[in-house]
Amino acid sequence: MKLLARILIVLPAILIQIAWMSFLVWLADGLTEIVDMIVAIASFNYVLYIVTKKDEGSYKILWLILILAFPLPGTFLYWCYGNQKSAKPIRKKLDSSEGEIKVYSEVCNDELINKISEENPHLATVLARTQRETDFPVVRNENARYFALGEEMHKCMLEELKKAKKFIFAEYFIVENGIMWDSMVNIMEQKVKEGVEVYFMYDDVGSISTYSRRNVKDLKSKGIKCVSFNPIKFLSGTLNYRDHRKMLIIDGEIAFSGGVNLADEYINKKKKYGHWKDIGFYVKGAAAQVYARMFVEFWNAFSKEPLELSKYFPPFPKNTTQSDDGYVLSYYDSPVRFETYSNDLYVDLLYHSKKTAWFYTPYLMLGEYLLEAFVKAAERGVDVRIIMPGIPDKKLVYRMSRGYYKTLMDAGVKIYEYTPGFVHAKGCIIDGNIATVGTVNLDYRSLFLHFENNSVFYKSEMIKDFEEDFLKTQSKATLRTLSDLKTGDFRWYIDGILRIFAPLC
Repeated sequence: MKLLARILIVLPAILIQIAWMSFLVWLADGLTEIVDMIVAIASFNYVLYIVTKKDEGSYKILWLILILAFPLPGTFLYWCYGNQKSAKPIRKKLDSSEGEIKVYSEVCNDELINKISEENPHLATVLARTQRETDFPVVRNENARYFALGEEMHKCMLEELKKAKKFIFAEYFIVENGIMWDSMVNIMEQKVKEGVEVYFMYDDVGSISTYSRRNVKDLKSKGIKCVSFNPIKFLSGTLNYRDHRKMLIIDGEIAFSGGVNLADEYINKKKKYGHWKDIGFYVKGAAAQVYARMFVEFWNAFSKEPLELSKYFPPFPKNTTQSDDGYVLSYYDSPVRFETYSNDLYVDLLYHSKKTAWFYTPYLMLGEYLLEAFVKAAERGVDVRIIMPGIPDKKLVYRMSRGYYKTLMDAGVKIYEYTPGFVHAKGCIIDGNIATVGTVNLDYRSLFLHFENNSVFYKSEMIKDFEEDFLKTQSKATLRTLSDLKTGDFRWYIDGILRIFAPLC
């Protein structure tokens, strides 16, 4: 019923779009020669623009085919959804919010980068670029913990929520009433009564079938401030850009993140696709304040009640902590910027890897640069492994993901499928001393179209826990071989078509 209600709200917008396209077709029939000339000129200009634009090659190919095959609707769709100019309303809001927060967090410097450079100059170069492009700093890792399952992290989240004294920030892609979310809301409600301020953001499309406006109203009645990201009001160019971030920050002192959303399947209280394998982590101290900045930047951009920065976002601490648990750089991806932070990061990490490169991902639809990085790493002898789901949640996406297996296997990449169920974990371990954990899937949506958050750890003790968990999960997975892949005269043809349309999934 929740999904049906949302569809009914959007239906008028869809009908208006259909009416507009029908009008254009009718106009074209009446003024064929003139319209054909205008469409041809417009299509040629768009094709030329796409060819010369700095963008992922596979993404460009998709739009080129659509525009060349269907000039009028293809050009119209690219203008609405394929061009980053359509994201201007979101970019404008974020630019304003980001400018305010920078006043409180001018912290990016080369001090820690130089220390890392003494041990690992290649990684220092990668982190320096990521720090410069995202404007989020490398900090000393004061205290971090790895969670091998969503239920482990949920238990810790509840314990820390009970300790909240000032504020709670929560931001998630999917939220659904149930054991997990209700247990958190109960604590949040009590904390509001104690004077703690609670702020919650969720993605409108991600939760379209699980969280209704009635649920939001109930949440607000408990004193919890709530905002939905980019709500569906009309079919527009911003509809494609979703908030896939996941974070819980308590008093700016501890921050949780990873692949875990706020629904019961993530803690295995609901069985949808066998055993649900997910991972997460928490960080404390300066690293947690980085996540507080991520949240505040979004809240102030999309809420009508911006936070008072001096109250919730104090001046960032200097790098004075003498922790010997390595370093961490946390950031978020922004599809309204031209840089593809996570895609570039993984390409660089793979090209600089020497011994091992192990990845968790639920989906595997790689752009040409990242695919080539995987291939080249394996070909030069790096032990490259990918753990995928054994039971998929989306069969078409799973079929598309398998279309990349042969290219990777031919190069020597080992691909495992988790036999007990679905893998929703997102992360990697490089050479045993570098790791990433966050919300980034190895697919087009995560790497190019979603807002995501990610943390890069270097020489942290938690990496050992991550590595042990990866090997334990691998022991429950099936190693796929070329003989497992279905072959046929038209298999390559189907795979090719699916790969063309992979950027839409």
